[in-house]
Amino acid sequence: MDSLSGISMFVTVAEMRSFTKAATHFGVSSSAVGKSIARMEERLAVRLFHRSTRSITLTAEGALFLERCRRILSEVEAAESELSELSGTPSGRLRVSTPQLTALIMPTLTGFMRRYPDIALDIDLSERMVDIIEEGFDAVIRTGTQHDSRLASRRIGSCPQVVVAAASYLTQHGTPSHPSELSRHACLLHKFPTTGRIERWPFKLPEGEAEPLLKERMSSSDIESISYALLEGEGIAFLPTFIIADDLKDGRVRIILDEYMDQTVTFSMLWPTSRHASPKLRAFIDYVVGNMRI
Repeated sequence: MDSLSGISMFVTVAEMRSFTKAATHFGVSSSAVGKSIARMEERLAVRLFHRSTRSITLTAEGALFLERCRRILSEVEAAESELSELSGTPSGRLRVSTPQLTALIMPTLTGFMRRYPDIALDIDLSERMVDIIEEGFDAVIRTGTQHDSRLASRRIGSCPQVVVAAASYLTQHGTPSHPSELSRHACLLHKFPTTGRIERWPFKLPEGEAEPLLKERMSSSDIESISYALLEGEGIAFLPTFIIADDLKDGRVRIILDEYMDQTVTFSMLWPTSRHASPKLRAFIDYVVGNMRI
């Protein structure tokens, strides 16, 4: 039987389906990961992976071994959790994925780091929609409604999404009074990173009335870049209020077409239901839910 570190490496390779990604996860070279798996296969006298130049997949023996290894690691984690509870200090490493909203997310995460100095955070800060189970994340922060029976969730908070423009833009170009007038204005559009599809502006319109044509001035998968262009007076945008809260208060940005819009964005914390709720994970969930200001 290989060491626990070798078992952990095997599980990570199987979940990420990549020697390279597993190597990055552990901070070692791809060849080191490959040699570890090869030694394990030699000791077990079975092939664990089908390898090709493009992908790796588990063999039937590998799939059976993966389930056993997951149970072993789960028992080890449970044992560590019991000891951590006895010591009263949550510790260990947490792998977390969050939206790429640095100004919103990082104050909460750095506050958590100060509160729990013995917990190390491994953060995936991006717009990529990760597979929590397959990629081995402990928890993720996501927006919108979630429908995955494999995941438990807690609501963090919600805020309105509004159509906004800089006061300087409205002074120069005028204020649209109806969504149809947006065809004559510069629009700053958000596109979903996984599909490249432009996000709809969900106006409340009379039945049968066509959705407005949005004249594209800029599109981006990062809403922080959209808010920057907005503040520079480059166009009209559809944004959650948390990202422009201070600018709304001081009048630099104004909400427009509000009577045609009724939309909110909800943030939730999600984690695998199959994973032991360790003290470090419980501490992270409680802290983020209690401290993130949306």
